[in-house]
Amino acid sequence: MSVTSIVLAGGRSLRLGRDKVQEKLGVESLLQRVLRLLNSLGGDILVVTSQERTEPLPLAPDVPVKVLRDIYPGRGALGGLYSGLVASNTQYNLVVGCDTPFLNLDFLRYLINVAEGFDVAVPRLGEYLEPLHAVYSHSCLAVIEPLVKLGQYPIFDIYPDVAVRYVEADEIDRFDPEHLSFLNINTEADLERARLIYERGH
Repeated sequence: MSVTSIVLAGGRSLRLGRDKVQEKLGVESLLQRVLRLLNSLGGDILVVTSQERTEPLPLAPDVPVKVLRDIYPGRGALGGLYSGLVASNTQYNLVVGCDTPFLNLDFLRYLINVAEGFDVAVPRLGEYLEPLHAVYSHSCLAVIEPLVKLGQYPIFDIYPDVAVRYVEADEIDRFDPEHLSFLNINTEADLERARLIYERGH
């Protein structure tokens, strides 16, 4: 199944206090690492950033990507998802954040496979969802568009109105028992943890 990867890179990094996509693990920026991993899946890669961003993104020079700006500014992750889906040429789209350095390719392939026949495939750990580590069908646009026109809403606000395949903890554990796939960088403590994990060979 052909899938487009959509990377959301529009956050303001308020808790970290500086541009998180520039932070490095080893010689790569967080964004470069994410792009290199996604490139292994094949398919197009779209990077969605905010209209306000003035600094260039630290892209991976050997990974072809298309950089987009949010269609509706100030709409958060749902606005980024909308902009990516509008630009995508595939029915199914893998959506991740730019600050998730430990993506598990085997788990991503599983997530993509189980999405077929649904509008969304999203990991669920207990009561917690991972909407920025999920697969979204192009058909979600009809539900998303009126929300982003109104304002900023959480992505999971669309779930009651679409067909969702929840990927449960026992499925996740087969591929990623430590759940490192979902580690994203919001604080200095997150960044320090990520660097320690990276030094262990991940």
